[in-house]
Amino acid sequence: MSKYDPNLDQCFSALGDPTRRLILQRLARGEASVSELAAPHDMALPSFMEHLKKLEVAGLVTSKKQGRTRTCELAPDAFAPAKKWLSEQSEIWEGRLDRFDDYVKNLMQERQK
Repeated sequence: MSKYDPNLDQCFSALGDPTRRLILQRLARGEASVSELAAPHDMALPSFMEHLKKLEVAGLVTSKKQGRTRTCELAPDAFAPAKKWLSEQSEIWEGRLDRFDDYVKNLMQERQK
């Protein structure tokens, strides 16, 4: 099992908001300007920028500024830490369920004797 990764807290916290998940879904299709990302959301720009900031702090999004336009894109391997953690949890639970299945099969065999 791997060591605790404090970045996971930020990642899962960022993923916990529907607005931020919609931003990530949009960025999965390619980079976009902040104004393009903000357009479908009914909120003031400073509030929207807080969402982007949380995504950047979590390492899910990167941004760059060219002139007066800020462009965002998904960070390379943005979801790798979360996927790794979820995979580890899946392995743990699959092992537990396999052992439980073996236990139940043994019980059933003993009852048939």
